[in-house]
Amino acid sequence: MDKLRIFLADDHAVVRAGLKTLVDAQADMVVVGEAGDGQMALEQARDCAADVVIMDISMPQLNGAEATAQLRQQCPDVKVLALSVHEDTGYLRKLLEAGASGYVLKRSAADTLIQAIRMVAGGGMYLDPAIAGKIVGSLLGKSALEGDAPVAELSERETDVVRLIAQGYSNKEIAAQLNLSVKTVETYKARAMEKLGVESRVALVRYALQRGWLQEI
Repeated sequence: MDKLRIFLADDHAVVRAGLKTLVDAQADMVVVGEAGDGQMALEQARDCAADVVIMDISMPQLNGAEATAQLRQQCPDVKVLALSVHEDTGYLRKLLEAGASGYVLKRSAADTLIQAIRMVAGGGMYLDPAIAGKIVGSLLGKSALEGDAPVAELSERETDVVRLIAQGYSNKEIAAQLNLSVKTVETYKARAMEKLGVESRVALVRYALQRGWLQEI
């Protein structure tokens, strides 16, 4: 089985060294490159065909959000996992809007980061439990003021699937929870996305937050 190709973007060499040791110790992962600033991260992650980029938020040249937005535009299949010391919801909102699939705090345990890498690589969404609860009220309040929640009538099963997708579960995990086939889950997901007029899992997360479905996180 091919290993997940991981790229490290952090302006602290010691942090990158630690991350490289951790990632390379996993049987299903390999570090294929690293960079100390946002511009280098953008160029090199694209050239080395990374599957997941672990992106620090505060970097010179381009910050994490700017690098993420450009990388996702140029390479839509690359997943970005933000790694930061910041617990401010503003940083998380910027990264989600830029197209990041996850947000992990640097103070989190090593196995949390590995879990997050696997989850976003599989198409899921990961929000560090230490900050997930904090963002709900902020994003919901912002959405309510702007009135930007899409209006659509989802079926009960479509709603169930969207809720679980937004919580970071893979299609296979959702199928097991709902006692459905993976193909059926994919069909419900596709129908829901068509009704909502969205094209990504990140957009589904925003929708779930706007509807107040993730308050239990």
